[in-house]
Amino acid sequence: MSAEQVIALPRMESPARPPASWAEETLRRRLLEVLSQPGPLERMSYEEFLAWADEDTLAEWVDGEVTMTSPANDRHQDLVGFLGSVLRAFVEASQLGVVRSAPFQVKLAQSGREPDLLFVASEHLDRLNETHLQGPADLVVEIVSAESVGRDRGEKFYEYEQAGIPEYWLIDPRTERAEFYQLTPRGRYELGRVDEEGIYRSRELPGFWLRVGSLWQTPLPRMIDVLCELELV
Repeated sequence: MSAEQVIALPRMESPARPPASWAEETLRRRLLEVLSQPGPLERMSYEEFLAWADEDTLAEWVDGEVTMTSPANDRHQDLVGFLGSVLRAFVEASQLGVVRSAPFQVKLAQSGREPDLLFVASEHLDRLNETHLQGPADLVVEIVSAESVGRDRGEKFYEYEQAGIPEYWLIDPRTERAEFYQLTPRGRYELGRVDEEGIYRSRELPGFWLRVGSLWQTPLPRMIDVLCELELV
């Protein structure tokens, strides 16, 4: 192709993109530069974190610092989808509130966490914002992985307890162990009871029960069978 031909080519227009203010663009570029560098991440406010993060960002905010997380594996996603579908169906049928799945932030006193699933009761829907939940959920669910076990059993456990989240489920498909913590009047988590038939009954979702052994089945139970057991169909 000659130089004249190159010059004669029409100018290609850039793809349309959502408008953004100069300040937003500057902030986003600065944060992307910081996160691409090795070593500790630069501290930022929660508002800056929300401005930077989008629905594809795997990260949490803890006391001004950003913690990057790893993508979920297939089994993790399978359990999140299963539990999320069951909980949504029950909560909607019983008109108890709303269920949200990751990625969706829960802003606590010193952290912005992203539980795999969360339930917000009707009386607390005023805490729900467009980008995050401002304050504690009524129930959170974490599916434990090798990468997240330290956070789920350590940092998040104490943060959720201190925030007053009434119920916390820890589901570990690697060890086929499920723990259901309930907040006591003293503000401490204690294990909820799983009965002799392997059934756990939620305190924050009146009437909801879960056959714990079904979480380890391959494939997982059919949704219609679970809903029939819960007498929703």
